[in-house]
Amino acid sequence: MPEQLWFTSILNRVLGGPVNAILQALPPAFHPANPQAPITNGTAMEILVVGIILLIFLLVRSRLSVDKPGGLQHLVEMLDEFVSNQSEEIIGHHSERFTPYLLSLFLLILLANMIGLIPGFESPTSDYAMPLGLAVLTFIYYNVHGIRAQGPIGYLKHFMGPVWWLAWLLFPIEIFSHSARLLSLTVRLRANIFAGDKVTGAFFNLIPLGVPVIFLMLHVAVAILQAYVFTLLATIYLQGAVAEPEH
Repeated sequence: MPEQLWFTSILNRVLGGPVNAILQALPPAFHPANPQAPITNGTAMEILVVGIILLIFLLVRSRLSVDKPGGLQHLVEMLDEFVSNQSEEIIGHHSERFTPYLLSLFLLILLANMIGLIPGFESPTSDYAMPLGLAVLTFIYYNVHGIRAQGPIGYLKHFMGPVWWLAWLLFPIEIFSHSARLLSLTVRLRANIFAGDKVTGAFFNLIPLGVPVIFLMLHVAVAILQAYVFTLLATIYLQGAVAEPEH
């Protein structure tokens, strides 16, 4: 069993009892491996990252200013504009309704990737649970919006291709292709962050000064890139789901 982080230990002391009671009421597959510490390091880090994002949004909201915007407001506005422009270029008109989800997704993955660089913390994206959860959420999100945009029948035709007599062949291929996106999103994010954490940690243990800084900067670059790639793919999947079919 992995050693508990200090933040995980605090959560288990405060919330371990109620969390264990809830999990025990669910089917056996959801029962914790350690009832005394049902909250894992990955779950604790996810809670911490979400708390940090909520704090950022509250700070920005409480200090909004048109005349004298602060540095944090500038940064959030730049990220919002970047995500909005990208989604508009890919999805087209009326893409602004997807910006809150895409921006939240980018910030969540970015902070989850970066928090592992702080001593005493771990990146929750280096475990399968969070990447898989985000992949499932994104999968549901773009399919729901595809059904809303085209209707159930119209969206079903989306999987059958442009030629009706090839629908019997294209439909299972499209279903498999869309399902494989779950695996692709999960493995890409988890593998890169897991490898980055291990390489950075190994060099810090071997050579405490100098050389590890290079790998630290590389890890930062990978963390930003993976957050961007995940968000970009989510945007592309949304475009494919809500795009009107050509006649």
